[in-house]
Amino acid sequence: QLQIVESGGGLVQPGGSLRLSCAASGGSLHYHAIGWFRQVPGKEREGVSCVISSNGDTYYGNSVKGRFTISRDNAKDTVYLQMNSLKPEDTAVYYCAADPQTYYRCSDYVQGRYEYKYWGQGTQVTVSS
Repeated sequence: QLQIVESGGGLVQPGGSLRLSCAASGGSLHYHAIGWFRQVPGKEREGVSCVISSNGDTYYGNSVKGRFTISRDNAKDTVYLQMNSLKPEDTAVYYCAADPQTYYRCSDYVQGRYEYKYWGQGTQVTVSS
């Protein structure tokens, strides 16, 4: 059973940067679609980003385009979410999710045609002065 572990969250001032990491135990993230989500208490979960290495497809939510970058380090079997120019409204618990499929596109997950199979416990990101 694949277990997803996020790390890298914390407190940062507006305009600052953080890099979140998504790693796995009990298996590998290779040949998985990877998505990042965030959620604020009382609000719906928001899709932040997605990457599918087999076809190079990526996705960014409108609220993070141009500020966040998703990347994979296959040697370290880790997926990163580089977050720059952070704003207070980026404050949320960030979750990494993985699905053992490489034939779909990020839009398939964004539009709800498919669901990620594995989810992490989340890491808190707080943007505040």
